[in-house]
Amino acid sequence: MNVIDLENNTRRGLGRGLSALIPDDLVAEGTVNEAGGIQEVSLDRITPNPEQPRKQFEPKALKELSQSILEHGILSPLVVHSDGNGDFILIAGERRLRAAGLAGLKNVPIICRDPLSKADQLELALVENLQREDLNPVESALGYARLVEKYNYTQEQVATKVGKDRATVANMLRLLKLPKDVLELIAQGSLSAGHGKALLGLNTATDCKEILRAVLAGGLSVRATERLVKAKVLSKKAAKKNPKEDKSLKYASDVLTRVLSTQVKIQSRTKGGGKITIEYFDGDDLNRLISQLRGH
Repeated sequence: MNVIDLENNTRRGLGRGLSALIPDDLVAEGTVNEAGGIQEVSLDRITPNPEQPRKQFEPKALKELSQSILEHGILSPLVVHSDGNGDFILIAGERRLRAAGLAGLKNVPIICRDPLSKADQLELALVENLQREDLNPVESALGYARLVEKYNYTQEQVATKVGKDRATVANMLRLLKLPKDVLELIAQGSLSAGHGKALLGLNTATDCKEILRAVLAGGLSVRATERLVKAKVLSKKAAKKNPKEDKSLKYASDVLTRVLSTQVKIQSRTKGGGKITIEYFDGDDLNRLISQLRGH
């Protein structure tokens, strides 16, 4: 079933979504029918959705939307449900609600749909944001986790509801295992979900912080981060096999591993000197290492 994009009035396949709530002819023509109709209510009678997964709203984008609303009005109604006391709780359209407030509007158009469970509120808020790619990866993951933990959805059910495959949902949920500071960087956009997925390969928070510093300092790509994580894991395995390894050589190999973003091994000879082994994964990786060693 298709979903109505309330901002752009376009259609995309994404789970059950808002089309279960809004009749096609009502949105397309702005008419009232037996299933429910558009009405105008005071802005202060609408409470934001408590199940809203989105926490970050870009001020500049809100201001631009408010200016558009001043010029053209709100082209698509907000979707709400009754709070049981004569007022309403928002289901979909929080950006428009906030922008309408910035624009100084007193009344906004709504469509009321009842009854609606809290699980439905969260599901529809997720769908609305996901179809516009408004959620950052951490917000998406927290929304999925809430459906699983509070409302007893399976990962398969979550995937069906939000129009994703189960593997995508599972990978997003795994991100929540990362340390808090890493999650904050992903939420801010300083790291991608791909970086986070790579860091999940590390076994301790200490290792994660060490690799994270190298990633941020070097502006490493996801692929380079994966190499660094793999090198760290292999280095720790080697250390377990050879606990008597010279600490100074271990320190040197760790430094070179971080600098070159690949596994580096240093072996000493009994009569002095030794051998440095630098691993590479393919031709592109070899060219990267050559450029880096030449200082280019």
